[in-house]
Amino acid sequence: MSGYCKIAPGHPVHESYHATEYGFPQRDEAVLFERLVLEIMQAGLSWEIVLKRRVGMRAAFDGFVVDAVAAYGEADVARLLADPAIIRNRLKVAAIIHNAQVVRGLRDSHGGFAAWLDAQHPRDKAAWVKLFGKTFKFTGGEIVGEFLMSLGYLPGAHAQDCPVHAELLALRPPWLG
Repeated sequence: MSGYCKIAPGHPVHESYHATEYGFPQRDEAVLFERLVLEIMQAGLSWEIVLKRRVGMRAAFDGFVVDAVAAYGEADVARLLADPAIIRNRLKVAAIIHNAQVVRGLRDSHGGFAAWLDAQHPRDKAAWVKLFGKTFKFTGGEIVGEFLMSLGYLPGAHAQDCPVHAELLALRPPWLG
């Protein structure tokens, strides 16, 4: 992802995400779920569009609180599909609601989303993609790879000469082993 390290610094939309979030390990369920939602919403679009709509998506999806999203019904789907502040795609919205229900279930089976990710680690990207395909909806190779890279489970979020890379190494992301 060295290309991102070249365009993001100084960019009005990308800079903060690049410097403070991308590749940084996370444990909070709402943060993990948000990252999954953002990656799903990005499919077929630019990351810049997603970042510009992030605040609207946070409001529309109840702060990415898993229990709230998992309980969404048809009225919520209609509300979301009518909301111009988000990326309106019925398949993506349905997958996000389903995935919230899956994440909620991971609490019982593994103690939570972060614990489930930890229990699966280490895997190569192909194995992660296969696992996500069995577990979640709307999670193809690019979505899974970026999701895991954004959380430090896969390497490559930053070029080795990027100053953020050194910060990440100090945090001991999961890909370091």
